[in-house]
Amino acid sequence: MDREDVVRASFERQALACEDLGSPFTARLCRLAAGRLDRALPVGRVILDWPYDPSGTGDALALRLAGGLHALVLSQRDDGLVAVYPPHDVSDDRLWAAIEAAMVRHEAFLLTRLKSAPQTNEIRRSSALLPAFLTLAHMFEKPLDLLEVGASAGLNLQWDRYRYRLGDLHWGDPASPVRLEPEWHGPRPPDADVEVRDRRGCDLNPLDPTSADDRLRLMSYVWADQADRMERLRAALSIAASAPPPVDRLGALSWLPWMLAEPRPSTVMVLYHTIAWQYLPPEDRAQGEAIIREAGERATPDAPFARLQMEADGRRDGAAITLQVWPKGEAQEVGRADFHGRWVKWEGWR
Repeated sequence: MDREDVVRASFERQALACEDLGSPFTARLCRLAAGRLDRALPVGRVILDWPYDPSGTGDALALRLAGGLHALVLSQRDDGLVAVYPPHDVSDDRLWAAIEAAMVRHEAFLLTRLKSAPQTNEIRRSSALLPAFLTLAHMFEKPLDLLEVGASAGLNLQWDRYRYRLGDLHWGDPASPVRLEPEWHGPRPPDADVEVRDRRGCDLNPLDPTSADDRLRLMSYVWADQADRMERLRAALSIAASAPPPVDRLGALSWLPWMLAEPRPSTVMVLYHTIAWQYLPPEDRAQGEAIIREAGERATPDAPFARLQMEADGRRDGAAITLQVWPKGEAQEVGRADFHGRWVKWEGWR
């Protein structure tokens, strides 16, 4: 398979993923691009000659293009695209004609967008994290210190500022504009009181919820036919803008030794990440695992350490939610969740 075929196949696979995650419009856009992109325009040439891994677990090239086009729609910079994007329903020929015209009018913008990875901050993933945080608060009866790898704009660092319904458990601020109500399967998680003592994240390119440009960037990677996701994102950004969680501009390997250097007495230090660890190169993942193990070895009953993950594991039924707790170091899969948090299958700590 030559380079162009690899790229086209990656767009087709992304279309299937978008369908599975409830975005028929983005699936349609990806299929049109897979079949109709050519080298007549510079944007098409750059995409079809992409020298790296274009797949969804690599550079997510299809989502780079989709995000760039959506940014033009959200910013009202291209009336032709606005006229064919949801809620409008037009023919494939008309949609692709508008996309090609945008590739001409906004060539420089789209080429710049293709150079950087998509950034999402899917708030509904907090629905999969909350039961584990409740479990830790119940287990230790201590405050939590939150540390998130790949935190983007920090919206999942402020999970305690949202309102939840997990089965028959209602938790969080009743007045919060962000309401998370996933399809819930499994036992009721502990209804524990949670005190967050500190929160901090890292990201290679953190986004500022007070910046109009960064808010647009984040919103552009929400799929254009998923208005409910956009509404939740805007609400979460409004909360973060008043008190942005600190996110350091650092990679995981630079940040983890700094953050995990010492145990934190009378608190539970919780390191967590959602659909982020897989994007580290294998050698970086191995080094990161070693840093985390060393931090676990330093944990004590008064200064426990936990690692919470929501990451793909090769199974088709969503992502695994895993929890490891030191000083004993016991690890369990405590549930599974849809990649966008639409459903949670909770098993709990056993």
